[in-house]
Amino acid sequence: MGRGPTVALDGFGAEQGFEVLAAGVRLAAGDGIDVRVFGPPPELGLDGVDGIEVVPTSEWIGNEEDAVAAVRAKKEASVVRAAADVAEGRSDALVSAGSTGAAMAAATFGLRRLKGVQRPALAVQLPVPGKRVLFLDVGANVEVRAQHLVQFAFLGAAFSAAVLGVERPRVGLLSVGEEAGKGREEVVAAHAVLSAAPGIDFVGNVEGRDLPIGVADVVVTDGFTGNVALKLMEGTAKTVTGAIRDAARSNPLAALGGLLMRPALGGVRRELHPDTTGGAILLGLRGIAVVAHGSSGAAGIANAVRLAARCVEAGAVDRTAALLQEGGAGRGELAGDRAERGGA
Repeated sequence: MGRGPTVALDGFGAEQGFEVLAAGVRLAAGDGIDVRVFGPPPELGLDGVDGIEVVPTSEWIGNEEDAVAAVRAKKEASVVRAAADVAEGRSDALVSAGSTGAAMAAATFGLRRLKGVQRPALAVQLPVPGKRVLFLDVGANVEVRAQHLVQFAFLGAAFSAAVLGVERPRVGLLSVGEEAGKGREEVVAAHAVLSAAPGIDFVGNVEGRDLPIGVADVVVTDGFTGNVALKLMEGTAKTVTGAIRDAARSNPLAALGGLLMRPALGGVRRELHPDTTGGAILLGLRGIAVVAHGSSGAAGIANAVRLAARCVEAGAVDRTAALLQEGGAGRGELAGDRAERGGA
């Protein structure tokens, strides 16, 4: 191997099965990315493919299991072994399309958090045509404090700059109004800290309607709100593209117009499809971990591996650590914590 970054891939859990996962691995390997797949060799059928190594693994963690308990108990499970492979230096990044909870637990335990990071956050690019909007947290932390939101802002800004190529990311805080005093207590406290924080371009509060517009390059919220908002946007995108398709087939004249518009509409559909982004990245760890959609097709699996490799090549972890230190967001306590307690 040695052609480029090496990605450790959890070979179990993809909803579309081993055949689709293997097809995605082949696509990624064709781009010069080395992949170590932890799964059953016969079902994967990847033996002898250049750039791909299958590490025989038969145990795995399902969605119905308690993620933390299973990760601690099943040391031979595919996602646990893949995370250990990264921690031990044989691979550079982890990718899993299996249980999201298990992937987050295995990555957090195996790769460990960056110094000063209290909680890693799950970040994803929103399915918005022509925009690069990073949204976090989308599921790792249901309940948060102001300090967590502040750290999420720095984590997202660092990733946006390092991997997405946004020169100076504009960071917004999701709330119920643009005014600084709007929103829950932790949102108001985080707004106050971010407004005065160095090393970050904070644009203030943004509302839900602003997410697809691109008012901010990075939008921060808690994991419960973020997950609901993300699923709503994905469902809306699917419904809208379906409605456009149905309208284009409604009568002969519409069908002719649809035929003329097919190239442009095809591009929009690709941008809106979850497979295009490759999934979410768990930010705040000392290594790279990407959580692909469980329903990913071959393109989604390949893009998840590509995203992980791109993060390695961009030095995302080091750049994140540097920005956290620059802005003081990696300290054990910031003004956001003191504000929540009413202290000075």
